[in-house]
Amino acid sequence: MDLFIILVICLSCLILLSLWNRSYAKGKLPPGPTPLPIIGNILQLKTKNISKSISVLAKDYGPVFTIYFGMKPTVVLHGYKAIKEALIDQGEVFSGRGSFPVVEKIAQGFGVIFSNGDRWKQIRRFSLMVLRNMGMGKKTIEDRIQEEALCLVEALKKTNASPCDPTFLLGCVPCNVISSIIFQNRFDYRDQKFLTLMKYFNENFESVSSPWIPEKHNEESEFTMDNLVATIWDMFSAGTETTSTTMRYGLLLLLKHPEISAKVREEIDHVVGKNRSVCMQDRSRMPYTDAVVHEIQRYIDLVPTNLPHAVTQDIRFREYLIPKGTTILTDLTSVLYDDKEFPNPEKFDPGHFLDESGNFKKSDYFMAFSAGKRICAGEGLARMELFLILTTILQNFTLKPLVDPKDIDTTPVHKGFGTIPPFYELCFIPV
Repeated sequence: MDLFIILVICLSCLILLSLWNRSYAKGKLPPGPTPLPIIGNILQLKTKNISKSISVLAKDYGPVFTIYFGMKPTVVLHGYKAIKEALIDQGEVFSGRGSFPVVEKIAQGFGVIFSNGDRWKQIRRFSLMVLRNMGMGKKTIEDRIQEEALCLVEALKKTNASPCDPTFLLGCVPCNVISSIIFQNRFDYRDQKFLTLMKYFNENFESVSSPWIPEKHNEESEFTMDNLVATIWDMFSAGTETTSTTMRYGLLLLLKHPEISAKVREEIDHVVGKNRSVCMQDRSRMPYTDAVVHEIQRYIDLVPTNLPHAVTQDIRFREYLIPKGTTILTDLTSVLYDDKEFPNPEKFDPGHFLDESGNFKKSDYFMAFSAGKRICAGEGLARMELFLILTTILQNFTLKPLVDPKDIDTTPVHKGFGTIPPFYELCFIPV
C-alpha cells in the first residue's frame, strides 16, 4: 500500500481517537453522527438549510446530540422541551455566547450580541437602561414609530402605484427609529449619510456626540469606545435587518394570501378607521391582526438555529456532562414548527394564534426572539414596529401582486443563519 495512504489513515485514526478522548475526558457529551477527520460533520449539514439537516439527525439521535464543526463539538438542542430546559430553566448556565467564526474577527468580543461574561452583563444592562431612558417601551417611542410609518406612507405614494421592490423603504423605517433613539434625529430617505448607513452599517460612530460616551478610559470598566461602537453597530444591524426582513417577507405572504390581508384591513377599518393612526392600544381589540403578525414571524422562522450559545460552567444536562465553554445550538425551527402546538405548521395560518372564539391566543412555543437570558434585547421595540408598520401600510394601501397569487413562490432563497425571502415586486395602490 502506498506510504502516503497509510499515513493518511493513521492520521485520521489519531484525530478520531483524539476527538473521542477529548469528549470523554472533559465530559460525557451526547451521542451524534460520527465526525470525519478535520471537517467533522460538515458534509451532513446542508448549508442552505441547516435546520432541516438538524431535523433529520434528531430523528436518529433524539432531542440532544453532538455534531462537529471541524474538530470542535457543538451540542444541538431540538424541540421545545430541551430548549426550554436549557435556555429558561437553566438560563444562567446556558447564557454564554458560543463560537461564531463569521463575525468573530469583526466583533472581537465587544458589544452586546457577541460578548460574554461580566462584559456582556454590564453592556446589556446598560444598553437596556439607555434604550428605556430614550423611550423604548414608552409612548414616546410609539410616537416615533408612528411618525416614521407615515413617512413610509408618503414615500410609497410616490411610487404612483407602479411596481417596486419594497426592500429599501422597509429598511428605512426601523433604521430611522434606531437613529431617533441613539442620535435623537431621523434622516430623510434621500440623505447620503443615511443611504451609506443603510448600505454598510459602518459609519464612524466614534464621532457621535452623546452624553453617555465615557470621558476617559477606565482599565477595569467595560464602558470603552470599542464597546460603545460595537454596541451601536449591534443595535443598528440587528434592529434594522431583522425587522425589515420580517416586514418584507410578511408582505410577500400577504400577497400570496389576499384573503388574509383583506381580513386585516377589515379589522383596521372597524377598530381604527381612516382618520387617525393605529396605536398600540388598538392591538388588544385587533386579535386577528395580532395573530397575523405572530404567524408571519412563526412562519418565516427568521433565525432558524438561533445565535450560538455556550455553557458558562460544567453542567450535567439530562444524562450528559457538558464541559464549560461548549457551544450550544438551539434549533428554533423545531419549536416554531412543532406540529402539536401549531397543526399543519407548513401552512401560513393566523389561526395558529387564535382560539375558538377568535380571541388572540398566546403560545410558549413562540420563540421568534429566542428565550431566556439571551432573548433579543429589542423584542419590545420590534413587536411595536411590526404591528404599527404593517397596520399603517394596510390602512393606506391595497397590495397588488404582479402575478396571480397562486403563482407566488414564498420559498426562501436561503435558510442558513438567517432566512432570506425571494426577490419580488408589488404595487401599493392607495385606498
